[in-house]
Amino acid sequence: MSMISLGNSRFVFRGGFLLAVLFLFLAGAGQANAQASAQCTNQGVGNSTSGSVTWTPQFCQEFNDVALTAIDTTVWSFDVGGGGWGNNEVEVYCGPPGYVGNDSKCPNSLTTSNNAYIDGGGNLVIQAINNGGTWLSTRMKTQGLENFTYGRIEANIQVPDTTNQGLWPAFWSLGTNITTVGWPTCGEDDFMEVWSPQVLNGPGTGGNISTIHTKSTDGAGVQTNKHTFKFPTGMANNTALHKYGVIWSANMVQHYVDDPTHPFYIATISDLGAGDLWPFNASSFILLNLAVGGTLGGSPSGLASPTQPYLVDYVRQYKASAVPRPVLPAPPPITVKAGDSGGVANTSKFTPGLTSGAGFVFFSCSTNAPKSSCSVSTSDPISPFVANSSPSGAAETVTVTVTTTANSILPPFFVNPRVRFWAPIVLAQLMVSVVAFLLALRTQRRAWCHLCGMAAILILVSGALTSCGGNSPPPPPPPGNNGTPPGSYTVTVYAFTESNTSDGSNANADANVAIPLTVN
Repeated sequence: MSMISLGNSRFVFRGGFLLAVLFLFLAGAGQANAQASAQCTNQGVGNSTSGSVTWTPQFCQEFNDVALTAIDTTVWSFDVGGGGWGNNEVEVYCGPPGYVGNDSKCPNSLTTSNNAYIDGGGNLVIQAINNGGTWLSTRMKTQGLENFTYGRIEANIQVPDTTNQGLWPAFWSLGTNITTVGWPTCGEDDFMEVWSPQVLNGPGTGGNISTIHTKSTDGAGVQTNKHTFKFPTGMANNTALHKYGVIWSANMVQHYVDDPTHPFYIATISDLGAGDLWPFNASSFILLNLAVGGTLGGSPSGLASPTQPYLVDYVRQYKASAVPRPVLPAPPPITVKAGDSGGVANTSKFTPGLTSGAGFVFFSCSTNAPKSSCSVSTSDPISPFVANSSPSGAAETVTVTVTTTANSILPPFFVNPRVRFWAPIVLAQLMVSVVAFLLALRTQRRAWCHLCGMAAILILVSGALTSCGGNSPPPPPPPGNNGTPPGSYTVTVYAFTESNTSDGSNANADANVAIPLTVN
């Protein structure tokens, strides 16, 4: 913000002008949100409710146009070309007819032989086609056109048959900073990913796999809890449309199929290892693609062309109404001796007050005790860092554990610099005296000669050390009291709800509570 120069009349004028600009800016922002919602309303999309949370649509791609209407390139861009895409895939991706960068084998007219088209029945169709030995397919994305930060992102999808190898459909997101930090530091979130059970035990027609990828987890992803969904008997992903989505909030992502109140995979910032980065508190763009072959697609040798269609009924983003803040009771204090790590002495357990139906809440902690750390564990069966506001059984609990560092066990006498300097000399003299005494038991005369000689040498050495003490280097410093100092400290617990859209910092938590910590 630029500064306003002095001068009363000009100051008033410029101040009024800036207020007017600010008003118009805020009005424009409000209008933009209203337009986003209106765009969805115009397509017949209203609010969605999960539990006690109301979700307002902000972005809607319904694909309800007449058959072979051109895909909206103000919303969707297309990756083009081949080269394996980092996964040894065999397809060449094509954009719409005439799209810049299309391979010469890509369709050049809008027909049902395109790799992506609108079918007139309310669906986007993506299909792979073999053209003279080259598999052609589509990967479309909102990169550079529509960015998303938090909310509920959902698509209603029917995937092709993945019983046998060859196809690898996905609905996913990448961080918008991929062009500057690269993959996987930018973060990848796979909402829906399906491939054949013949390749690395894929879910096939019976389920879905969701995973997040971060800087340190790379291709393996964060798999700290069950990340595979299985449909009930009689249901499949290739015979009907199913909703695949994520509830995305500060420090937490929840993945679900069909029912957002029952996520099957939850990942949080606390699931990451030391040195890793949580990339999901920043914006991302979404992608839809149908890969052929590759690391997870497997061999396409048995595929018929064109493949079964990958149908997308809609893609939407919702924003949540404000979730009631958790009520955090005063947890029991913790009193612990520095270095203790066993039993319940270093833990504090409490039951948070959560509004029923308000979804999941993420918990974390911090402490101001030096050389100490804290951790949170909950009784939730899906993730140890969240609590469900509507558990199937008893209310879920939060347990906070403190780890302190033990202090030095040496008495002060032994860490005195003068004692540490002279102790080796005294010890050496004592050892020589013992040896001489033992020798004296055998040959008294000779032993006394040795004893006198050694004593003379030690006296000379001691005298030299004493006389040169002023020029000798100072003795090494004593080991410090390097553990957690005794005293009174605090452990603070933080709670983040599904509607938290902050940067994820502790200062922006929805609720927090302090636990008194005493270190003896």
